[in-house]
Amino acid sequence: MLRGLEIRDMLIIERLDLGFRPGLNVLTGETGAGKSILLDALGFVLGWRGRAELVRTGAERGEVTAVFDLPPGHPAHAVLQEAGIEANEDDPGELILRRVNYTDGRKTAWINDRRASGETLRLLSDTLVELHGQQDDKGLLNPRVHRQLLDDFAGAEPLVARAREAWTGRREARRALAEADARREKLKAEEDFLRHAVEEMRKLDPQPGEEASLDSSRRLMQAGERIREGIAKALNAISSQGAEGLISESMRRLDQASDQAEGRLDEPLAALERAQEALGEAEGGVRDFLDVLTFDPRALEETEERLFAIRALARKHGVMPDDLPALAESMEGRLAALDASEADQGRLQAAVKAADAGYHAAAEELSGFRRAAAERLAQAMAQELPPLKMERARFSVEVTPAEPGPEGQDDVRFVAATNPGAPPGPLDRIASGGELSRFLLALKVCLMREGDAKTLIFDEIDRGVGGATAAAVGRRLADLAREGQVLVVTHSPQVAALGAHHWRVEKRVADGMTTSRVVPLGPQDRVDEIARMLAGETVTEAARGAARVLLEGADAA
Repeated sequence: MLRGLEIRDMLIIERLDLGFRPGLNVLTGETGAGKSILLDALGFVLGWRGRAELVRTGAERGEVTAVFDLPPGHPAHAVLQEAGIEANEDDPGELILRRVNYTDGRKTAWINDRRASGETLRLLSDTLVELHGQQDDKGLLNPRVHRQLLDDFAGAEPLVARAREAWTGRREARRALAEADARREKLKAEEDFLRHAVEEMRKLDPQPGEEASLDSSRRLMQAGERIREGIAKALNAISSQGAEGLISESMRRLDQASDQAEGRLDEPLAALERAQEALGEAEGGVRDFLDVLTFDPRALEETEERLFAIRALARKHGVMPDDLPALAESMEGRLAALDASEADQGRLQAAVKAADAGYHAAAEELSGFRRAAAERLAQAMAQELPPLKMERARFSVEVTPAEPGPEGQDDVRFVAATNPGAPPGPLDRIASGGELSRFLLALKVCLMREGDAKTLIFDEIDRGVGGATAAAVGRRLADLAREGQVLVVTHSPQVAALGAHHWRVEKRVADGMTTSRVVPLGPQDRVDEIARMLAGETVTEAARGAARVLLEGADAA
């Protein structure tokens, strides 16, 4: 429920504080007094799209604050929780929205004194306020929302949720099949190449590091003949020319003289011993290397053939030789995937078939539920229209096949015929202004759900009707207000008389500045205001008498 609205420096309102109550709240006033400005201000603080320039001339900024009372379980609590905004500590049921508009176009919003985005305000507004008028293009007159309205009336959300889930499963199954088909087609396009390449890889069987090893062996064999002669002579010098014998002879002679050398020959003897060992090691190493250099020319040819084959295969596939084993493994994996995809195809096709059947079953059940609800809504409207002096009007809900989607496979459209025998058509094309207002009011009464906590605002929805018809409209508004809070901007004295709370919007000019204010009306003020609405500029006693009759009739209703 909207408890309070504070407006500062917006359009022609300098300062305004309004306190609203449960029941039917009525706003009246002369044309141009500023009633629409109140709705502009409320729409601004709720994040609705509206006028671009709202700041009052001469002011630096405009500001609007709206205070709502939220009962436990109100949908706004979920929006606040999702946005990470905590409830008011002193009063958890109180919601305070504040928004500032600066002259440079900047807008800043707060929710419970925490900065918030315009999007969060709009999400909250969907749970807090519902606006209806003759240009109700975002509500009852919009065919794009008729399906949602019918589903709300029918309580179809569990079936809609089931259809959404089935649609998601169907879409995922088809996506999995399409992706598998695409992968399979891509692999099949290169299947011949892959099989040939894998066979080539398997036949050659290159190993990591093999190319470097082959290259080293090849270079060693190629150099062998050039260096073998010199190495053989070196080995001969070491082993055949008596180097080791000379060292042994020297060690023998020094050993004989060491007894009289008083230890001074110990170090030279040790050095000669080490030299003898090193000489032996050198001879062994040279001999081993010489053995390596002894090779079969055919071995060189085989080494070169394999080395060149590995390098050619690497160039063919655009990789380094050491990467060939990994490439072979990858290609074998792709071939295995192709073979697996053939086997998996049947499973995926069966999954798509099952998902299709599941979706169509859910959609068919939802369609039947909607058709039954459409009949109930038409019957409910048939009960609501006669009290609004539209006995001959007919209302129906068309449920027709549509392209399958997440919320089923139905198009829903509200249509009406205002005269017997006339074909039905869209509400806004068939009905006149006054008829349209009553259709919208009847629809809202039928669609109003028990426990709906929204504040309903009707902006001159009684335009174009008068007399008994206007009184009937007022009674339906009053009935609707018994379920919660209704705000009505009206020019109808019959509707105004039925209000539980009444304000008059006035415009005045002072010091060359035009401002608007809202005045709460007491009993006598209400008589004068309704008399003005009945009589016009000159209020007579007869008009006041008629106003009293209207008010007394409203009290008795």
